[in-house]
Amino acid sequence: MLKMEKSLWLNGIDNITGVDEVGRGCLAGPVVAAAVILPKGFNDSRVIDSKQLSHALRESAYEMIIKKSLSYAVSAVPVNTIDKINILNASMNAMWGAINKLEPKPEFILIDGNRAPVDLKVPFECIVKGDQKSRSIAAASIIAKVVRDRLMVKLSKLYPEYKFESNKGYGTAAHVKALSKFGPTPHHRYSFSPVRQMTFQFK
Repeated sequence: MLKMEKSLWLNGIDNITGVDEVGRGCLAGPVVAAAVILPKGFNDSRVIDSKQLSHALRESAYEMIIKKSLSYAVSAVPVNTIDKINILNASMNAMWGAINKLEPKPEFILIDGNRAPVDLKVPFECIVKGDQKSRSIAAASIIAKVVRDRLMVKLSKLYPEYKFESNKGYGTAAHVKALSKFGPTPHHRYSFSPVRQMTFQFK
């Protein structure tokens, strides 16, 4: 998971940034992106794709990344913006926001997926399934997921019917059933088909 990083380090590029986002396919909650600069030579085997980690291991890795990273940043785009500009543009905005907050600034950016935010000022590479191929992107995936999961747990206390603490806003059967019974909350994405259909039902 360090092939890209090692190549860049050998070429004198130290501040390599991994970028990933979470929450793109959810029916509720923001989309959250993280950007992380790991120290040169970092190769902790606990830092893998966040989806492959249990909750406890992910939380532990999150704390370790925060302590050991040279810099990290998080950016969230709320549901009202997602509904206005669509989820792809919102995801790119979240990534750009996280990258722009970093200090020191990145010298090269590794981005999960096949698209990059516009107007990046430094070289970058998009990597499909990058959270499985790059330690830097995996670190960003962990930061983004933990931050977003914690936000959804807080929302679950305001809207317990939707079980956000377990589904994190994804369209599980129980979540969709709650939507059909109670209707959407202000934290649902009204531009997404299942939510839009329920909105019409409750008008």
